[in-house]
Amino acid sequence: MRLSAPIYHLKRRAKRLSREARIPLHDALDRIATTEGFSAWSMLAAKAAALTPASRLFLQFRPGDLVLVGARPGQGKTLMSLELALEAMRAGRRAAFFSLEYTETDVLRRLRVIDADPALYDELFEVDCSDAISADYVVKQMATAPRGTLVVIDYLQLLDQRRENPDLSVQVRALRSFARDNGLIVVFISQIDRSYDASVKPCPDLSDVRLPNPLDLKLFDKACFLNKTEVQFSAAS
Repeated sequence: MRLSAPIYHLKRRAKRLSREARIPLHDALDRIATTEGFSAWSMLAAKAAALTPASRLFLQFRPGDLVLVGARPGQGKTLMSLELALEAMRAGRRAAFFSLEYTETDVLRRLRVIDADPALYDELFEVDCSDAISADYVVKQMATAPRGTLVVIDYLQLLDQRRENPDLSVQVRALRSFARDNGLIVVFISQIDRSYDASVKPCPDLSDVRLPNPLDLKLFDKACFLNKTEVQFSAAS
């Protein structure tokens, strides 16, 4: 059975229902579960845990992969990337989140949105929100990261925003070589062009990636695109 929305959206609905109806949160969760066809929230949660897109996607990643996660604002690309990091940590691997968009507090708050307690993964997860983030910076910071580490870069289009940084294409190629040489998985969060029309196709694709500067998208091994409840995953090249 397919859920009408990601589980964290359903939890938000339950919290809102709890406030508005003045009922305990567990009752609100059960009511939401009923609308999704389950007798109780525990049944829905168990089913969702086995069917999350992130868990399915993560199983298809290989050391050395460059992965693109793209969506329009508010469609869950950051949460999807954090869910992928969470899958890596559940498998006992390290994960790192480099953000030119958010603060560390923002990132940890978003982890909690997907029911991940940052304290449980303190030894495996790091967040870096330095203004100096670039390909060279990531390579330096991840130089000793063990094989299989998952690195999220938030986000692709900001890597060359500073004039002193190399062109975007140069940086992505550098990270591609680094990932292959060291067996890391690098996930790039990506913006989608405003011209994307959801009424024409349910999910964006590579042709909709916003590229203010030239970049060969064949450099990516895999791509994941989101729009509302739709998730599409494919080989990028």
